[in-house]
This record gives sequence, C-alpha cells and structure tokens, in this order.
Amino acid sequence: MARPRKPLLSRDRIVEAAGELVDAEGLEAVSTRRLAAALGVSGPSLYNHFRTKDEILEAVADAVSARVDLSVFDAAGSGADGEAEAGPDWRGALHAWAHSYRDALADHPNIVPVLARGPGRRPAGLRLADAVFGAMTAAGWPPAHATRIGALMRYFILGSAVASFAGGFVDDETAYDPADYPHLGQAHLLADRRREVDEGAFETGLTALLDGLALQYEALRPTPQTP
Repeated sequence: MARPRKPLLSRDRIVEAAGELVDAEGLEAVSTRRLAAALGVSGPSLYNHFRTKDEILEAVADAVSARVDLSVFDAAGSGADGEAEAGPDWRGALHAWAHSYRDALADHPNIVPVLARGPGRRPAGLRLADAVFGAMTAAGWPPAHATRIGALMRYFILGSAVASFAGGFVDDETAYDPADYPHLGQAHLLADRRREVDEGAFETGLTALLDGLALQYEALRPTPQTP
C-alpha cells in the first residue's frame, strides 16, 4: 500500500502553524525547530519560504490584519453623486472599523507587539493604513489630520488589546485593604466582569474620541459666506 503523501509545505501552512504557536504560548515559542516538528518537515525546508523567524512573525501579524473589515470605508465621506460631503459616514466607518480591528486582536493578543511596530512592508497592514487615510481625506479631512487620525486610532485600538484592565485585579477581597485603598473595596469583583468592563471601557473611549474628532471636523469646515 502506498504511503499517504504529506501536504506540500507552503507559506500559508507555515503561517497557520506559527499563528497557533503564538496564540498558545506567545512569540518566544516560535522557532524553526518547533515549526518544523509541528509541520512534520525538516527545519531547513522552512527557509524555502521564509528567511528568518521575524519574517514568519511578520506574516502572522499580517494575517491578523487581513481579518479586519475594511469594507466599512468604501462609502465613507461620499454622497450619492460621489462628491465628498459632510456627514456621519467617516465617523460611522471609524467606529465599525475600530470594533472589527479590536475583535481581530482580541482573538490573537500575543501578536500585538509585532503589529505595534507598524505596517512596514506588510501588505494587509498597508492596505489598512491606506483605507483609513483614503476614507478620511475623501470625507474632507486635510491630509495632515487624516494621518493623525490613523495614528491615534491605532494607538487606541492596539493599546486596548495589550492587556485587560479588569483582569489586572485579583479575585480576592482581602487583597485590597480599605485602610490602604479606600476606593478599591469592589475591585476584587472586576475579574468576574472582565469582558463587560473591558468592552464598556473600549466603547466609552471610542465614543469620546470620535466626539472630539467631530468637533474638530466642524471647526475645520469652511464657514458659509453670507450673500
């Protein structure tokens, strides 16, 4: 009986295996030895697809970026006639995109440090940056402001994915002595409400951020001339 053939090694298979390692054990778990063992191949065969471990991690990060929904920007800032118009489109697009981005990171938090380096040459990361900038300028934001919006949104979203605020408190009411921490009497309850607290904090911050941008947007719009 013929022996079953192993699936051909490919970049996608390597990225998938590396992503699983990162998710389960963190960035340091990724090595050519571990990946080769997981894929049932020899270590040197990986170098036919990636030159270094860093290249593999960059590809894993880009695969996460590719999961973010960019279609929300398709109509941001455009009216029925295709002309830029004032309105809620850019704000709604940023809101939907921010949640999609955070959801992708929430599923793969261990890769966030790689994403935090910036898009570099990663295709999906560059498409993401291009979509945000393009939508903001199409909506009437000056290019310099559009660049800053892309940056501040990235800071906010990546920062929210680095760690859980609620998860930073232990589930032990004796840990927070009122004599030392008079305002943390209920802090031990936060761990059980981690998702509710963290998602609520993200939405509160996102709303405040977009409210502030809306004020800036109105201030930048030309003042109508009276006849």
